[in-house]
Amino acid sequence: MMSSNIVTAVYIAASVLFILSLGGLSNQESAKRAVWFGIVGMALAVAATIFGPEVKSYDWLVPMIVIGSIIGFIVARRVEMTGMPQLVAALHTFVGLAAVFIGINSAISPPAGLSGAEIIIHEVEVFVGVFIGAVTTTGSIIAYGKLSGVLGGKPLTLPGRNILNLIAVLICVVLGAMYLNDPNISTLYVMTAIALIFGAHLVMAIGGADMPVVVSMLNSYSGWAAAATGFLLGNDLLIVTGALVGSSGAILSYIMCRAMNRNFLSVILGGWGTVTASAQDVEGEMIATDVASVAADLQDADDIIIVPGYGMAVAQAQSAVSEITRRLRAQGKSVRFAIHPVAGRLPGHMNVLLAEAKVPYDIVLEMDEINDDFPNADIVIILGANDIVNPAAQDDPGSPIAGMPVLEVWKARQVIISKRGQGRGYSGIENPLFFKDNSRMLYGDAKATLDQLLSSLPN
Repeated sequence: MMSSNIVTAVYIAASVLFILSLGGLSNQESAKRAVWFGIVGMALAVAATIFGPEVKSYDWLVPMIVIGSIIGFIVARRVEMTGMPQLVAALHTFVGLAAVFIGINSAISPPAGLSGAEIIIHEVEVFVGVFIGAVTTTGSIIAYGKLSGVLGGKPLTLPGRNILNLIAVLICVVLGAMYLNDPNISTLYVMTAIALIFGAHLVMAIGGADMPVVVSMLNSYSGWAAAATGFLLGNDLLIVTGALVGSSGAILSYIMCRAMNRNFLSVILGGWGTVTASAQDVEGEMIATDVASVAADLQDADDIIIVPGYGMAVAQAQSAVSEITRRLRAQGKSVRFAIHPVAGRLPGHMNVLLAEAKVPYDIVLEMDEINDDFPNADIVIILGANDIVNPAAQDDPGSPIAGMPVLEVWKARQVIISKRGQGRGYSGIENPLFFKDNSRMLYGDAKATLDQLLSSLPN
């Protein structure tokens, strides 16, 4: 059994490791080490909590930890990188639900010895923690459903939905005042029910194209819910960790909104979802090509840029892409990758896939680093990306993505777009790039076509 002083020291060490972990995730070279910092920090935190002086019995604790660890291990082994966005959303559900249960438990059995202002502070912590946790729980469930395809990507547009949301929040504020005046558990239950409905409706009203922002927003909510739980339990580490997650999630939401030219409030109040086409008519036709033609074009090109998207992730084609890159570079050709901040529906999604396939870090460039180089590129190969390469963002003021920063691939001499078919992207917006004179469509599964392309290139 650890003393409280030792527990505090371990918590401080864990907090430092968490901060180092977040800092190390800022670039690919240090990301692997950063993940280990996080793993070690969490292991220390869990161990200090289990063997701390406040734990009196292990009858239920140990079995729950074992069961949870086994489930987590199995889920982590089975989930592909393409399922990472919905897995993140699902994990937020557990954080929110834990905050709800802990808050209600603390309301039923409050800490002993509280008096005066301490009682009021405790009641505020309970109410705020349960509210944030409930919104996070159902919001995350809906986000998971939309990302996994269980629920449709179109928003639920009830008449006066913003007024309904405002009324729900105002009712919760009134219930909070009632709870502070008379801490009746039934008041807390009513607020919890309203918050659960509010969280579900909030995310249901957001279109599928805005789900990346929603996931990062829920990440922030889960952090603040954890911080509120830390105040309830008097756990300094939980407060620090929750604040780190909450603030980093908020910053990520801002980065995502900026990358999509979206206003955070406009995302919460509704999103793209309802729009299915650009305001301007798209003229022309899509011209198909084949693997043999693309192979010949690559042999003639000196400067090649590859733009990976969600289609590459779904097809699990990153290994074939890596081998093609190796062979082309062995011939003395310049091959680079252009990464949009929201490619793959989560920041860093494409970076992780390419790193997993052992693509060199130094040729994987962010949008701001490579956008000026497209006019000099001989050929650009787009693998399952749509909205992040859509010129309507610049050319069509009436487009739902007008003003969104995009990869300016159409400025290259030639553009090859690998797609399964002629369908639109995740947001349902038509892409004029597919109809441009220098664009060719390579239809089929990305992995199958890339494997054929690979067999056409010299070793």
